Amino acid sequence: FGVYIWRYRESIRIGDRFKETNGYTYINLQLSVYVNDVLTFLLGFCCFFGSLKILRLCRFHQRLSLFIETLQYAMKDLILFTFMFFIVFMAFLTLFYLLFVGKISSCSTLLNTAQVLFEMMLMQFDAHELEYADAFLGPFCFSLFIFLAVFLCMSMFITIISDSFRIVRDNAKNNLNENYQILLYMFRKFQQWLGKTKLHIYIVVLLK
Repeated sequence: FGVYIWRYRESIRIGDRFKETNGYTYINLQLSVYVNDVLTFLLGFCCFFGSLKILRLCRFHQRLSLFIETLQYAMKDLILFTFMFFIVFMAFLTLFYLLFVGKISSCSTLLNTAQVLFEMMLMQFDAHELEYADAFLGPFCFSLFIFLAVFLCMSMFITIISDSFRIVRDNAKNNLNENYQILLYMFRKFQQWLGKTKLHIYIVVLLK
């Protein structure tokens, strides 16, 4: 809100300056552009986190609640996995950049090299460029990256998610979701007030 007021006052200042000079004096718009960019970035993050808050409404649905609880249960392992994957990725980033910076145009900068590595993980990169750049190091580094980053790391990621999902699912069978019980109680009361049974059956099927 403070940044919005800042941008509003800055626009008023520029408007008054323009009226005083009738547009014949140079007006520096650098500050106003900066304030507008800051406000745009903040609005973007607010929309992002606000959209994520919608997931809290999904806790009443058993299957969606199972998905959220799985992510919460695996959060610690996912953070450790992300840290490990970041180290592996940075190691290959420096390797590919130093080896092929002068041989492949797509590895001319660190950012472009990172993009190339992500394309390799998605199997969207033409490996013949590495072979043309170096007949031995190109295929060797490519095969090593595919083995470590794609097969090994992705297998670890899938294992973490699957194990967490299995544990959360077993716990959910023993303990019914408290939010789900509250919602069913509310709908039962609402059904008693209306005197309708079909509505309750439809809601139970929808939540399951």
